[in-house]
Amino acid sequence: MNDCIVTEGLEMHFRGCDALRGIDLKVPRGSVFALLGENGAGKTTLIRILTGFQVPSKGRARVLGLDPVSDSLEIRRRIGYVSDAPALYDWMRVDEIGWFASSFYPLGFLERYRESIAKYELPSDRKIKHLSKGQRAKVALSLAVAHDPELLILDEPTSGLDPLVRREFMESMVERAATGRTVLLSSHQISEVERVADYIAIVHQGKIRINALLSDLRNEVFEVTIGVADPLAALPELSGSAELLSEQKSGRQVRWVIRGFDQTQERSIAEWPGVQSVRSRPATLEELFVACTRGISPGPSESFDLLTQPTSASGDAAVDRQAS
Repeated sequence: MNDCIVTEGLEMHFRGCDALRGIDLKVPRGSVFALLGENGAGKTTLIRILTGFQVPSKGRARVLGLDPVSDSLEIRRRIGYVSDAPALYDWMRVDEIGWFASSFYPLGFLERYRESIAKYELPSDRKIKHLSKGQRAKVALSLAVAHDPELLILDEPTSGLDPLVRREFMESMVERAATGRTVLLSSHQISEVERVADYIAIVHQGKIRINALLSDLRNEVFEVTIGVADPLAALPELSGSAELLSEQKSGRQVRWVIRGFDQTQERSIAEWPGVQSVRSRPATLEELFVACTRGISPGPSESFDLLTQPTSASGDAAVDRQAS
């Protein structure tokens, strides 16, 4: 099996809230897969289902080939997980909590944990309750990776970390993927995600709006700035397969985020009466995120999938990890 995580039609309904509304997702092995979304979009609910802490209202999921409902204990043995608010035993010391956790894992856990807390310069003899928020996050991260899990699930893991440690940690996720491990990362740090992720999924109002290779997104989505003589004049409709994702107007300038923009489209817009200038460039991940969450909403029967589902071949995991 080439996919580390597979979900089909996942739904999660709470009283007065549809947290997930049909999530179809594939996370290839050996990749860094970033899950982006606003607060309340459904990211944490999805992660809770994958880790067996929440039973979905509808649909199914497989994690490492196992069912999170019936095989939750085995999944938790084989994955590493850091929540957005990790629960730690406050009365334990930093070294004690590593010793305690090591009893649940094979040999080597404690040694790797000690190496990790030394790298983060954590005081091993200090009690957890006396640590800062950032130090607690480092303890949680150290515990999550000490057993070298096949899958590491991180829900806002760098919250509270200083910029240098955050950068080093994100780069270490790329190193994990290079060894065949898989990382599922939920984060609001879009610029950091853009530097390290292989795949991007954007969740909005309980649905997947985008599920694609980041390298494909860089080639498919453009920000187009149009200068017009009359801000009230109509602009041309996009032709072919191009899709307008968002529109912003400011005086005599219009900014579009478009999927499938090309030179033919640019010439067509430039020749439109009243258009004075057209400039285009690849959209950043942040601009694409804003377009999906604040742009033009699709009708109830329209599909908003920007790109096809990523292929799950393991060879595709080694895609470009270039800084934007």
